[in-house]
Amino acid sequence: MGRVTERRRVLRIRDGAASHRADTLVAEEPLEIRLNGKPLAITMRTPGDDFALAAGFLVSEGVLGRADELANIVYCAGATVDGSNSYNIVDVRLAQGVPVPDITLERNVYTTSSCGLCGKASLDAVRTQARWPIADDPDAPPVRLEPELLSALPDRLRAAQQVFDRTGGLHAAALFTADGELLDVREDVGRHNAVDKLVGRALQQGLLPLTGKILLVSGRASFELAQKAVMAGIPVLAAVSAPSSLAVDLAAESNLTLVGFLRGASMNVYAGEQRIALRAEASGRA
Repeated sequence: MGRVTERRRVLRIRDGAASHRADTLVAEEPLEIRLNGKPLAITMRTPGDDFALAAGFLVSEGVLGRADELANIVYCAGATVDGSNSYNIVDVRLAQGVPVPDITLERNVYTTSSCGLCGKASLDAVRTQARWPIADDPDAPPVRLEPELLSALPDRLRAAQQVFDRTGGLHAAALFTADGELLDVREDVGRHNAVDKLVGRALQQGLLPLTGKILLVSGRASFELAQKAVMAGIPVLAAVSAPSSLAVDLAAESNLTLVGFLRGASMNVYAGEQRIALRAEASGRA
């Protein structure tokens, strides 16, 4: 859509020398998600992959789980005062027979580019809404990840961040196989949006649940990101920064392997350590 980045004039100061120049910034615009014509949520996002973002959001909310439950997604025409299309409002239409959740003022969601959920009620909601138990692929060997494989993933993610190279202002989420093969990567001003775009694309391609896959995020691991991994059936969530306490609680309750502070050869495994293949001498250390 050509709106991922924008240019702004800035005053640049380097070693005491000042000059004016154009700087490339990541774009941030609101996206309103409507469900069968009714407003559901507003999120601040980087334009692009909007349909996948909306679909992925509805997966995390327990509304969608299969491609055939989605009839279509369209931009709403006449979204502005002058009747033009802003490409900032999408309407998701469910397939016939798919239950429509009760949308009330209390249910409406406003999410920001750094939002998260909290509380025991959130844990209970994920537990009751999750369609698939976190498990390994029955047709493949159990997921056992060597630390060396996990250590290599952040560099592979970073190498695939094309817009970050131009702006320095984007989060990223990547999907890997248990062998470390990069399947998809999405960027967005909000880390939760980047994950929604990944999951939404997988839904559209009929790939859910994402059994045996690794989700890597470029920032911290919040409860919301752990929720999205669980709702998509992803068994491993890794982050280059810290997890929240509620994310660890959800991971432990859901059989999700949660790895934080994944930097170089170092990492912390907060839950699901049965999927980490340690050498005998390393596993015996304090």
